[in-house]
Amino acid sequence: MERAWAGTDIGREHHHVAVVDIDGERLLSRRVANDEPELLEVIGEVMGLARQVTWAIDLHSSESALLLALLLDHDQRVVYVPGMTVNRAAAGYRGAGKTDAKDALIIADQARMRRDLTVLDADDELIVELRLLVARRRDLAADRTRAINRLHDQLLAICPALERALELTNRGPLVLLTGFQTPAVLRGLGAAGLEEWLRARKVRSAAALAAKVVAAVQSQLTTLPGEQMAARMVAQLAEGVITLTEQIKDIDKLIEDRFHRHPCAEVIISLPGIGVLLGAEFLAATGGDMDRFGSADKLASFAGVTPVPRDSGRVSGNLHRPQRYNRALQRVFYTSALISIQCCPDSRRFYDRKRIEGKRHTQAVLALARRRVNVLWALLRDGRTYQLTPPLAAAA
Repeated sequence: MERAWAGTDIGREHHHVAVVDIDGERLLSRRVANDEPELLEVIGEVMGLARQVTWAIDLHSSESALLLALLLDHDQRVVYVPGMTVNRAAAGYRGAGKTDAKDALIIADQARMRRDLTVLDADDELIVELRLLVARRRDLAADRTRAINRLHDQLLAICPALERALELTNRGPLVLLTGFQTPAVLRGLGAAGLEEWLRARKVRSAAALAAKVVAAVQSQLTTLPGEQMAARMVAQLAEGVITLTEQIKDIDKLIEDRFHRHPCAEVIISLPGIGVLLGAEFLAATGGDMDRFGSADKLASFAGVTPVPRDSGRVSGNLHRPQRYNRALQRVFYTSALISIQCCPDSRRFYDRKRIEGKRHTQAVLALARRRVNVLWALLRDGRTYQLTPPLAAAA
């Protein structure tokens, strides 16, 4: 047989592989463990069915990492069929139920019929490390935000005035809360005693913080129910936030080191509004290879900054955000556009012009983000850093 398509429904412990021929007839359907010997066995079996096999997977993540690595080692072509595509296509296939075998068959059939699927390539070690680090930092930042929100809630159960007085994203208030939490204890210690305690722990602006805290607790003489338990939880949460902050700093150092090793690093951060962290997220989302997108328009579509029409009948010009896009990459361009408005006069003028045209704030920022996709694309294509005056214009 000349050609076949193998669809794989990815799972944590097991995958299901289904193979179809050029007419969509099923040639093979079997469950396989997510272990190297079993995967190598099924790869060899599928490769024996046809001279050319196109593999398709519905999940590009850690669950599929081993299978993808083995397929690329065997020079197999692998495409990505998004889960949303599989779910929508399922209505066109027989059977009302949902099984791994059916999903694998749909994935294979979609790979057979469609020509717009993303081809997956092997990423180098640097990009893989950046993806791991960026994902880890995102998790740590989310954990830190949840802990700080919980800390605010617990402080309200002790002393609302103290909760308002402390900026819990700073190290000083967190260090203070690891030692003292209740108004009575803080009043007894006094501003001088609290300042001395904070200085011993190398807290900046210890005098100002101590005076602010003692002034806040002077207004509450009532002991709220559950104060002691709430105080214990506040101390634990404060220690947890300090630990998470240190972990984020360590991750940031690793990200900065890996990012600057990439040949495109200086080009990326030369664009106003993009620093090391956003640049690392850009590389993690795109792989750093612009050839896989083909054009700036495709990159913008992948980033979700290009509106798509939803016209019907007499309704035209009805533009909406695309349903399929990379949210992490959209965050990179949207956030960097917001920052560039403050630090880049050219971006500010563009934003102001869009606002004058009647666009809302979000629409104007998205328009700027879309423009910046073109700029960054050109910079990476030409291998040059950003200049306020383009080289050709300067020469003229």
